[in-house]
Amino acid sequence: MTYSEKGSKGYLIGIVMVAVLGGLLFGYDTAVISGAEKGLQAFFKEAQDFEYTDGWHGFTSASALIGCIIGSALSGLLATRLGRKKSLIIAGLLFFVSALGSMTPEFLFFEHGKPTYSLLIMFNVYRIIGGIGVGLASAICPMYIGEVAPSNIRGMLVSWNQFAIIFGQLVVYFVNFFILGDHVQPLVEEMGKGIAAINPAAQWTVTTGWRYMFGSEAVPAGLFALLICFVPETPRYLVSIGKDEKALGILSRINGSSQATQILKDIKDTMIVKTEKLMTYGVMCIFIGIMLSVFQQAVGINAVLYYAPRIFGDMGMKDPMMITVLMGIINILFTLVAIFTVEKLGRKPLLISGSLGMAVGALGVAITFGNQSLATVTAISIMVYSASFMFSWGPICWVLIAEIFPNTIRGAAVAIAVAFQWIFNFIVSSTFVPMFNMHLTEGDDFGHWFTYGLYGIICVIAAVFVWKLVPETKGKTLEDMTQMWKNRNKK
Repeated sequence: MTYSEKGSKGYLIGIVMVAVLGGLLFGYDTAVISGAEKGLQAFFKEAQDFEYTDGWHGFTSASALIGCIIGSALSGLLATRLGRKKSLIIAGLLFFVSALGSMTPEFLFFEHGKPTYSLLIMFNVYRIIGGIGVGLASAICPMYIGEVAPSNIRGMLVSWNQFAIIFGQLVVYFVNFFILGDHVQPLVEEMGKGIAAINPAAQWTVTTGWRYMFGSEAVPAGLFALLICFVPETPRYLVSIGKDEKALGILSRINGSSQATQILKDIKDTMIVKTEKLMTYGVMCIFIGIMLSVFQQAVGINAVLYYAPRIFGDMGMKDPMMITVLMGIINILFTLVAIFTVEKLGRKPLLISGSLGMAVGALGVAITFGNQSLATVTAISIMVYSASFMFSWGPICWVLIAEIFPNTIRGAAVAIAVAFQWIFNFIVSSTFVPMFNMHLTEGDDFGHWFTYGLYGIICVIAAVFVWKLVPETKGKTLEDMTQMWKNRNKK
């Protein structure tokens, strides 16, 4: 088969768009809890065989993250043994099973609508299954895009994965908003008193609404699992298993026939040894990848994204779900800033400026939260904090993780880095509410300013880390990264 000299942009965009659906599901699955958690909490508060405490609710709200840790830890093994494409098909199937199971956890084994301890365990099992899918997709989607994309637009294309994550969150905010409709979320003080004691407008949310929210994910999950069957495997994986001719065909279709031959040669030159020890390129290579993941979570962004409606409600906002949707729109717009500037400005300037912007926003929240006269300033500070993340650490961290590691250790190194990301996501998400509600004396706001003050300080440390240690990868091929780490390791 003959290919054009320039390659097909349409073909590249098509396969990247299918891959970023995995990012959309990542965002959808992790954010769906924001609209469902209050109805879910009220539902399990009615259980007669155990007490559904705040601790249980914190665990249930974050249980998907346990699956994310498992999925990301397995991603390197699956991506190396089965390939990037088959691993993403598995992720899509896990998303689909989790969506239907979370909607009706009673399926086959339990009485419908009767909350029990066993049902809670089953619900969390389904959420963990979905989390495994998220963990796989979070590691392999950017890896897939990074391995098929030409070096001059790789950063932009991988950034589209983050756009899809944020778009998935925005979509689920809208879906939850429309599912809720004229109904309302139950009040905390009503919970535990039985369904009859809950505001009639909120009763549907407790019995049915949260189910529709979780079940709605089955539509994009099924679509992703189907479409991913029609994209090719990545050329770099094909070379690693000896299928050079097939890899050349895909490279030719993407890059054009003349460039494809040289790219294939560069790939083969870095894959003379198919597997190398993880530390072959030095401890710093792995350390920087891990710390990029740690800082992306330690800055606290997911505590805001997961609990956004509750936070805006605590601030006295009349329609917290609508404010959450507005924040989602702002997040989308600032993610586009990263997509269209990452190849011009580079990775490091965006990360450093975003870190400092987040620090300003977080400290603004710390100073003003709880003061009703400054509620607007608090809301603006939260949005500055969130928007700064969206043009920096949100997309750029994934870009760097997809491209910073040498070919021969990429699968294992990405898996370790992303596993740390989900571990710290779980730590931040599960500690946010206890920290936020801390009091030194009765009724004070110590927890509010301490939590956001801590996030602000971590943002400043993240900026220094990037400035001092993270290499700039703009314009470099994935094969260039192998030589860069070899040179660094010799010093």
